[in-house]
Amino acid sequence: MNNIHFNKNKQKIVQEVFESSSSNYDLMNDLMSLGSHRLWKTKMIENINFNNSDIIIDVASGTGDLSKYILKKNPKQKIIRVDPNKEMLNKNAKFFKNYQNVSAIKSTAESLPIDSNSIDIYIISFGLRNLVNIDVSLSEAFRVLKKGGQFCCMEFFKVKKPIVKELYSFYSNVIPLLGKIVNGDSKPYKYLNKSIEDFFTQDQISKKLINNKFSNIYKEDLLSGILSIHHAWKLK
Repeated sequence: MNNIHFNKNKQKIVQEVFESSSSNYDLMNDLMSLGSHRLWKTKMIENINFNNSDIIIDVASGTGDLSKYILKKNPKQKIIRVDPNKEMLNKNAKFFKNYQNVSAIKSTAESLPIDSNSIDIYIISFGLRNLVNIDVSLSEAFRVLKKGGQFCCMEFFKVKKPIVKELYSFYSNVIPLLGKIVNGDSKPYKYLNKSIEDFFTQDQISKKLINNKFSNIYKEDLLSGILSIHHAWKLK
């Protein structure tokens, strides 16, 4: 496996990437996915069964897209947004100030300042591959979840189907150029492309969930496996 997963400087690199792209982060997401990321995230939230009393932790929350979709379903839902980047957490601070039930914590996924067995649902979208240590992060996810709690992750993966792979490869090479035009810097988007290429497979992530005590793991593949949603539960 590529050294990106064990690079001691990875957290610093990721911080720099998101600090430099935070100002136009939402716009670039819309451009890179042609707006489809909104549909993917909506689908992810719609497929999670949660009730009004559930406490949800939104890890690698970024500008808070997932939290916003949850609030559309239930404006009173208790949500804890977690991200290591202060700029990203503050991006939509004005919006979240209207919701006393939503809090924000600057923290990494590897060391959550959250009590054990206190969270009903743990969600993370397009953030797993940016974590310094995925196994430690999954162990933390298991720790903070209540018994019966759900883990849900959406992430990009390497494409396997030949025709789709070629099209995706071409499009991936366009993204840094787009970043240069919109954000004035192509480096963050070169990193994002590389992070997908260097990442684990869907099956490897499923195995890591099992190794970290999760049960009933299943995944949904979208767009021929360009992205997948993993679901898992804490049943022990």
